[in-house]
Amino acid sequence: MPLLEVRGLATAYGDSQVLFDLDLDVAAGEVVALLGRNGAGKTTTLASIMGLVEPRAGSIRFQGREMRDSEPHRMSRAGVGFVPENCRLFAGLTVAENLEAARQKARSGEDRWDLARVLELFPDAAGFLNRRAGLLSGGQQRMVAIARTLMGNPDLLLLDEPSEGLAPLVVNALLRQLKQLKRSGATVLISEQNLRFATELADRLYIIESGEVRYGGTPAELAAEPDVRQRYLMV
Repeated sequence: MPLLEVRGLATAYGDSQVLFDLDLDVAAGEVVALLGRNGAGKTTTLASIMGLVEPRAGSIRFQGREMRDSEPHRMSRAGVGFVPENCRLFAGLTVAENLEAARQKARSGEDRWDLARVLELFPDAAGFLNRRAGLLSGGQQRMVAIARTLMGNPDLLLLDEPSEGLAPLVVNALLRQLKQLKRSGATVLISEQNLRFATELADRLYIIESGEVRYGGTPAELAAEPDVRQRYLMV
């Protein structure tokens, strides 16, 4: 049984439908990437899973339980952590206070993530724990947002466009850190436009175009399909 199983997902904003009969699976310990051009429906997919947007139809099963109509706080309590593209840190609080505010026991009873562990993953954060989050650079905010979500000990981490707007050197550093997170056994569903970033990190990929899954496979399989990359990913 997949950790996350989405079937027939349909989501709309008012009269504008964004997702159409979308299916995807994420197994425990797997990193899965959603690829697609801007506006394809990647962020709406994550928001629908997290309960930030209410789907009109379909099924969202997490750890075998139907969760489609669940609100975000219920998804969080069930073990889903969400890192939005804009990070949404508490700007007036220090980094340490942001991390402490998110601290939560693991549902299994064994805390995999605490302050020492997130600082091991993001050692640079130790140098600005007492700095207010609103004063951080974009890359530092992204790092803290991921660390804060991990402090909640999620069973599934949703990452929305983590490399968006970051300088190339910062993107490379973040990729190294997320590869380390993957080696720890974390389960991650990530939306991403950066093809290299996604293919270096993910075990499997889905390409979304106009709210539908158009392709699914491994990074190696996608690399052997230049026509697919040209059709759905090239600008």
